[in-house]
Amino acid sequence: MALGIGIVGLPNVGKSTTFNALTKTQNAEAANYPFCTIEPNKAIVPVPDPRLDKLAELVKPERVIHATVEFIDIAGLVKGASRGEGLGNQFLANIRETAAIVHVVRCFDDDNVVHVSAKPDPRSDIEVINTELMLADLQQLERKLERLAREVKGDKRLVAVQEVALTLKEQLERGIPVSAYPDPENEAYKALLKEMRFLTGKKVIYVANVDEDHLLEDNDYVKTVREIAEAHNAEFVKLCAKLEQDMAGLSDEERREYLEALGVHETGLEQVIRKGYHALGLISFFTAGPKEVRAWTVRRGAKAPEAAGVIHTDFERGFIRAEVIPYETYIRLGGEAAAKAAGEMRIEGREYVVQDGDVIHFRFNV
Repeated sequence: MALGIGIVGLPNVGKSTTFNALTKTQNAEAANYPFCTIEPNKAIVPVPDPRLDKLAELVKPERVIHATVEFIDIAGLVKGASRGEGLGNQFLANIRETAAIVHVVRCFDDDNVVHVSAKPDPRSDIEVINTELMLADLQQLERKLERLAREVKGDKRLVAVQEVALTLKEQLERGIPVSAYPDPENEAYKALLKEMRFLTGKKVIYVANVDEDHLLEDNDYVKTVREIAEAHNAEFVKLCAKLEQDMAGLSDEERREYLEALGVHETGLEQVIRKGYHALGLISFFTAGPKEVRAWTVRRGAKAPEAAGVIHTDFERGFIRAEVIPYETYIRLGGEAAAKAAGEMRIEGREYVVQDGDVIHFRFNV
């Protein structure tokens, strides 16, 4: 699925280090100076899902394939980016192409790593980024309103869009992001959101990048980021990007032992990937057979034929039915044959809405 998650933040907060660890590569140059990243780096990352391992234990397939999500490392933004400062226009355009945002915030002190201001200040740092995103949205919206003023005279159907655009303009001028629009199911709002791809209309995951000493216990910087994430109704993850990058070269077993020694059960990066996947409005369904156990990606709310089409267009075109076993049932009963024998396999038609974790076998005819 062509749905990317942009990694943003001020220069030198740990974006590229996070990206390197996230992808288990060194594709992004993590240098100790602003704007070391200009062209956005992109990588496809597998979505951690322990359910796949459980299914594989039962089925014993030749291979296991995870769902994936795309992450994009975008160069650091600075104050004035919406006016083109620090190549800001280019970087903002890169963010606009993404579907969600991971906002990395520096939450550690280190005299050896320069910061854009005297010292890290998460509240101020977050405000700089969010203000630039809002100013960019406001500029775009003002141009749209100029066009609507002309177009609405010949097409009264655009009146509703114009009203929503005016409300959003007032909202942004008060420092309130597009995502806080009070009626998100409004059709005119949804149409405008799809067309304009507002920067502040995207889902956000705030990532507090800490040093190793504060991985378990929150420092004041982290507490501030948590508060802001809660106030914005956004997801929050704490991680140590440097530690995550160091662990990237370890085997799964070595990494597990290292985490246990630290008293951590899930890495921050695994949380970022998982929460990013769900922020895109995506879920996974599974297919399980001797050749492979696989997680397939589909949008939340998709019906069975659409899910079938993710596997192959012929499956959707010739869809007959879906044979569905919920993941928990599949594991509890010990596999497909046992679920069938217990009468726990459901036969679903075209209107069935696929649920996260469904194990599905599609019947089709072309």
